[in-house]
Amino acid sequence: MTEGSSNKLLNGDSSCHRTSNGKTKNGFVKNHCLFQQPPKKYRRPGEKNQNVPYNTSLYKRPYVESFEETPLLVAVLTYMGYGILTVFGYLRDFLRHWNIEKCHVAKERAEQKDFVPLYQDFENFYTRNLYMRIRDNWNRPICSVPGAKMDLVQRVSPDYNWTFQHTGKVVKDVINMGSYNYLGFAENNGACAEASLQATHKYGVGVSSTRCEMGNLNIHEEMEQLVARFLGVESAMAFGMGFATNSMNIPALTGKGCLILSDELNHASLVLGARLSGSTIRVFKHNNMQSLEKLLRDAIVHGQPRTHRPWKKILIVVEGIYSMEGSIVRLPEVIALKKRYKAYLYLDEAHSIGALGPNGRGVVDYFGLDPKDVDIMMGTFTKSFGAAGGYIGGKKDLIDYLRKHSHSALYATSMSPPVVQQIITSMKIIMGEDGTKLGADRLRQLSENTIYFRQRLREMGFIIYGNNDSPVVPLMLYMPAKIGAFGREMLKRNIGTVVVGFPATPIIESRARFCISAAHTREMLDKPIFLNSWNYPRSVCPT
Repeated sequence: MTEGSSNKLLNGDSSCHRTSNGKTKNGFVKNHCLFQQPPKKYRRPGEKNQNVPYNTSLYKRPYVESFEETPLLVAVLTYMGYGILTVFGYLRDFLRHWNIEKCHVAKERAEQKDFVPLYQDFENFYTRNLYMRIRDNWNRPICSVPGAKMDLVQRVSPDYNWTFQHTGKVVKDVINMGSYNYLGFAENNGACAEASLQATHKYGVGVSSTRCEMGNLNIHEEMEQLVARFLGVESAMAFGMGFATNSMNIPALTGKGCLILSDELNHASLVLGARLSGSTIRVFKHNNMQSLEKLLRDAIVHGQPRTHRPWKKILIVVEGIYSMEGSIVRLPEVIALKKRYKAYLYLDEAHSIGALGPNGRGVVDYFGLDPKDVDIMMGTFTKSFGAAGGYIGGKKDLIDYLRKHSHSALYATSMSPPVVQQIITSMKIIMGEDGTKLGADRLRQLSENTIYFRQRLREMGFIIYGNNDSPVVPLMLYMPAKIGAFGREMLKRNIGTVVVGFPATPIIESRARFCISAAHTREMLDKPIFLNSWNYPRSVCPT
């Protein structure tokens, strides 16, 4: 960025959105494209170099991602499956309307028929007739530490998942393949647990005030200084909730007259923050640099709608690891575009911080880039650090501005002291400041586990999405009936995982999502190998 970039970001300097070259006499940018990419090709998992970036000179390491196209037969059968479910859903609604079948959903009373309706029946169609049939795969109560293994409370449903009853039994030692416990710090013993216990004795559990009033403890400031040092930035600040870190801080950075360029697969917190800001939002195709550059060029050439004035700010919003796709942002190319077009970059490292890079410092560390090239570095403590909350790092001017203008900073209660201590201890372990090699060992173990698990699933013929180094491993299921069946069969084998379907994913791309942890042993990862002998139709895992 140019000098004083943080001040321009805060003050809305519009002069930074005119390129110094590439203009014709009438002021339009020439028809150039920094990254001319060929159309995305979909290959079988056995083929190598899937989705290789065009401008490889920007990369210091191999970048390989796989996104195989849904087989035509599977797509047709999936649409047919949803069609059949929809038809039966309308039939069941008809039976409920005439009281032939018992209706479990909330509805208006007869004497309120002239009132404005509180419940939209049509909007809840999917929940009533599709989601409810497989609801037993989610919200399972856990009664232990959600580490590499966990204990689940057994429950049954007498009415097809409308209600649940606990049996009083506990399912022991379920392998946890669903939690974001990347480095295995979700534990109730060890250095982190002991330090958090001491912090509880010293400070208590709650602070009962905001940071700007009576809730600013010395360990809060120690944590923020440590985070800044860990990220390699001038300053950092922490928030009590990861979701609010995005949704409440983006509106403090942009507003009317600003443009946000958002990846189409960005998290809901980023989407909400962008909408709350009042900025104009334009979406580019996932990890597609040609699409992003086109939006940047159009924004500079045409300016704001109607007035054609230059945008006050242009903010590119991306994630480090995309939690549903397992893909890693093409950060070297994004930074190159950001520098060329004088835009700003907001990087959400919720899933990548601690999980990527030789030092565990996220996607910037993974690609060997300079943290100063990212204007706003955001991340959460809820995953790799086994704690709660989020952070934003950057230039000191930026952080000082957010302390005065962020709703999360001004109105939210301070982070709980034992949570803060958990973050401090785990981060020092990762950095090696505890005097041991435990952090380096966990980083290495996570990388080895990720590569091993992805390789074994591909060898068995499954379609796996995402980057080879991503600990988020989506396994494609496609058909709606297999969503519930897969989750239940996994639990029968004492494996807890997450299954995902429409509308969280495209309608023909239902999947199971495995999250790999450094706490997983090779024996734990080998247990899902039962899939190879599971008598499932080969449409689940075409080869």
